[in-house]
Amino acid sequence: MPLNAKNSPEYFIWETHGIHVGTGNDHVKHGVDELDKIIELAIKNGHPNITFIIHTPRLTRYRYEAEKRLDVKFIRGDKAYFNYPNQIEEFKRKYSDKINIRYGIELEWLGPDLGMQWNRSKIFQAQDADFVIGSLHFSREGIPYDGSKEETNKLIKIRGGVENYWLGYIEELIEMIDTSWEMIQIVGHLDLPKLYAPIPKPLLELETSDHILARRMRFLLEMISEYNLALDVNLAGINKGCGIYPDMYILNRAKQLDIPISLGTDTHTTQNLGNHYQTGIEYAYDAGYKHYVSFSKSIPEKRPLRNSGYKEEQYKVMNLGIEMLNLRFEDRKQRRIPKFSFGGEYRTFLEHHKNATSLGDFEAIRIRKGDKSITISNSLPENTNQKIKGLYSHHEDNPGVLSMIFNALASEEINVETAYLNSNNDGTATAFLTLSGKEKAINEAVEFVKGTGGDNFFEIHVCDKFDIPELQKGKNYLLEVDGVNLPIAISEQMILSIHNNSSGILLILLSALASRNINVKDLKLGQRGNKGYAILGIDGNSQLVSDVLKKLGPQFFETTHLQLTSEGI
Repeated sequence: MPLNAKNSPEYFIWETHGIHVGTGNDHVKHGVDELDKIIELAIKNGHPNITFIIHTPRLTRYRYEAEKRLDVKFIRGDKAYFNYPNQIEEFKRKYSDKINIRYGIELEWLGPDLGMQWNRSKIFQAQDADFVIGSLHFSREGIPYDGSKEETNKLIKIRGGVENYWLGYIEELIEMIDTSWEMIQIVGHLDLPKLYAPIPKPLLELETSDHILARRMRFLLEMISEYNLALDVNLAGINKGCGIYPDMYILNRAKQLDIPISLGTDTHTTQNLGNHYQTGIEYAYDAGYKHYVSFSKSIPEKRPLRNSGYKEEQYKVMNLGIEMLNLRFEDRKQRRIPKFSFGGEYRTFLEHHKNATSLGDFEAIRIRKGDKSITISNSLPENTNQKIKGLYSHHEDNPGVLSMIFNALASEEINVETAYLNSNNDGTATAFLTLSGKEKAINEAVEFVKGTGGDNFFEIHVCDKFDIPELQKGKNYLLEVDGVNLPIAISEQMILSIHNNSSGILLILLSALASRNINVKDLKLGQRGNKGYAILGIDGNSQLVSDVLKKLGPQFFETTHLQLTSEGI
């Protein structure tokens, strides 16, 4: 977590539609070019986070009048857009101990044909963006909705009136969401045309009107809800004189549909950094919202609209669980907000989450999606004080040492049922394993380790009555995976494995990691039926970890590399 010493402002937003990155030498000024200066201003103001955003380049046909006059055809080309991710990554490294930096793109909807393929290419060019906002600025006629009063009047005339003007806009948004919902996480400034054209009365009567405009807007909001996209509560309209996007009548309807919201100033100047945060928070609160979402690596994070120190910590725990669960899914499914169960003091969340269930006094949050779940807590699980029989080892804390034990056990056809591993932070580690197999075979495996392990082992023997070791201490704890008990302190880099529950399977994983010099710092095992579960805290090169997990074979049903970035670690 960034070490920004100054307290965060009382009203602060982890923005999504944040500060627009400038166009550099791409002909037309559009946003902030000197990013280091605005980062330093944010740090000075005590902001824990800053979010940058850039428009994707457009097809030549879609240009504002100013661009046409200057004959600008490649607005936001190589100089700004293509170098954007690298530029942000440099700033992340430079300011890593002072502020959290996020970045995303605003995807310009340019139609379902060539425009759609164009947009797919632009998403790839902005690799690893934290989010994608889908926005509609240009009509299919090539005239912008937010260009000028003159351009708006021109399009109104072409379409035959204000209502048809708005109807065309809504239909294009429906087309955008229907076609690109898997590519985006947020729908930008939903009622953008109100900048230069009045909102027709039917859109202000969404609850009662049977007008075509009201019916289509209701359908549009239902689509956003069904695809679980977030709605951009955009504060830029305050400075432009048309009010926050979207209008309160629309936002109230969105709340009824339980559509999540993100917030942002959508600013293009340093002067507006942090402006209107309080207004935006109160606006969303008045619509009935108690929290909003921000995004990191396309994964949604929930945040309270009105902070208290304890509540903020609760949200950090929940966001860490969301990240851990979502990393188990392919990219297109990671972006969807899962379902929840809350227990203990986390039950205060129940009133704000539809379809959430209670865990009673169990001090935990269960995050669910499909057949996968993660149960997480910031409370250290109680030790059962149970005495059990198993194998104890005190050994050097180096890559490959643990795999020596598993190798010897597998050679005697012994299966490891549960494991407790602790890195002692002194160059040594201790392990306790419960086993299934004949006692003679277990003893022979132990003797084999003693004979071949050399100086790696200080002590290794079978214990008749051993106290289950305490967990490593952490800020937060994983308690269960898919309902299987796997208590472990959460660390920045972990591996979750679900595999065939038989002898030697875990040896494959441990050997593969040792071959890449990846050290196992913590380990817990569990089982259900023919499935074995393992969660490992590891230390080593993350790219090598990801590469080796792809090569383990069909005995492994799931191997997820949990490289975690959440504030809750």
